[in-house]
Amino acid sequence: MTTITFDTHDFVKKLKGAGFSEEQAEILTDLQKATISNTLEQARHDYELDDLATKRDLKELELIIRKDAAETKADLIRWVVGVGLLQITIIAGLLFRLTGNI
Repeated sequence: MTTITFDTHDFVKKLKGAGFSEEQAEILTDLQKATISNTLEQARHDYELDDLATKRDLKELELIIRKDAAETKADLIRWVVGVGLLQITIIAGLLFRLTGNI
């Protein structure tokens, strides 16, 4: 969850330094906090900020994909070797059959 740090004490101090009364400065600070909160919530809603992928999420996905690719490669090698042996067996059987040695 995204948070924004807002120094309310410093904000009130600056407003008072600019000539606002204590009450005016505190009311304006409360309104500013509410505005920041509403803006962040609206951005979260509009841009689906909670659904964004982090670098950690992408790294985990990369590791999963690499693992799956390695498993797929091993399966493919097993199939190729198996089919190759089957072809050799069939060809040898046909050669023996054609030569009449069987």
